[in-house]
Amino acid sequence: MTSGRRQKIKLTRPPAARRGADAAPATAERYAEVRPAQLPPHLDGLHALTKPGVRGFPGLDDAQALLAQVMRKDRVRGDVLDLTAMGGVLGSLAGVTLRAVDGSAAALTALTAAGLEPLAAVPGDALTDRWPERARTVVLVLAGDRGNAYAQAQVAWAHANTPPGGTLYVAGDRDKGFDRYVRAAGAAFGTGETVARDGGMRVAKLVRRPGPTPPYPEPETYETHGVTVVGRPGVFSAARLDRASALLLDTLDSLDVNGRRVLDLGCGAGVIGAWAARRGAHATLVDADLQSVRSAQATLTASGVDGEVIHSDVDAALEGRTFDVILTNPPFHVGRGVVLDVAREFIAAAARRLTPGGTVVVVANDPLPYEAALQALGPVTELARAGGFKVLQATRR
Repeated sequence: MTSGRRQKIKLTRPPAARRGADAAPATAERYAEVRPAQLPPHLDGLHALTKPGVRGFPGLDDAQALLAQVMRKDRVRGDVLDLTAMGGVLGSLAGVTLRAVDGSAAALTALTAAGLEPLAAVPGDALTDRWPERARTVVLVLAGDRGNAYAQAQVAWAHANTPPGGTLYVAGDRDKGFDRYVRAAGAAFGTGETVARDGGMRVAKLVRRPGPTPPYPEPETYETHGVTVVGRPGVFSAARLDRASALLLDTLDSLDVNGRRVLDLGCGAGVIGAWAARRGAHATLVDADLQSVRSAQATLTASGVDGEVIHSDVDAALEGRTFDVILTNPPFHVGRGVVLDVAREFIAAAARRLTPGGTVVVVANDPLPYEAALQALGPVTELARAGGFKVLQATRR
């Protein structure tokens, strides 16, 4: 989903927009392609896979790259539990058997292609059914860009999965609260220090003492547009509705979705899909982030409405389904960077999933060039523009 803040965005014209209506199949192929990640020279000999939607694409997340460098220098061996496995680079360290965990559908696709049999999980999930004995080494890249509560949940999860005497390697960005989170981790683990720095990236090494795991932050709950939103830590619009989604819902107040098949593509906490279900739609909600899927399920339940929530890399898990209406606030961030590959694939997915005569409505930051791609579907109408955002509608010919 788009951010609630205005910002400078460097854009390149998408190839799909240049080729017109026939571009959608080629776009899908490029987006789905799993490929070798571009690794920095100091990680020569290691390898990872990646694809659009994985943090760090087309290379590695910077914090994970520093983490891999430190662990190779430390000659880490044996079972390693990676709670943020991304493209699986740590599995290529000599002597390491990687237990790969991630909540991103895109990352799970890359990890599966690498033969790592990843586990889809989020902070708080028990991992003992898959791995009854805890690994002596646990690693984590802090997602400080997802907020304090999510980072705190990550630290608690790492603590719960590290045995007494076991080691946690934690990496992150100094500018995204790394030092603060490591101090909190140190209070729980009992000992540790920052062992590597590279620009703004940091890696700390902690050894766990016996003691209780810190509590997990509770979800946020609020009311908006007739629904009750349950926002788990780290989910977009977890604490309050973002301005872009608010503009979208205000603009659609007169849209009749009763009895229609509606897709909330990139659902986040599920407010748009729950709004549609409240108005009588047969709602399907999709997100690539497993934490968001859990939030959206809770939002539907709390709002007293029915709908299906699917963990999917854009529309990859939707099989042959089509929809009468697609509503979306596409993401253009993956981790720290502005990456438009995912947003462009949302538009391509609308072209694949809309029934003839079906309507897609998109909200976006002003500068984002979605109009040309939407014109491959049919005439584009700007329904609203306010506060740095625009609402666009296209109806499939």
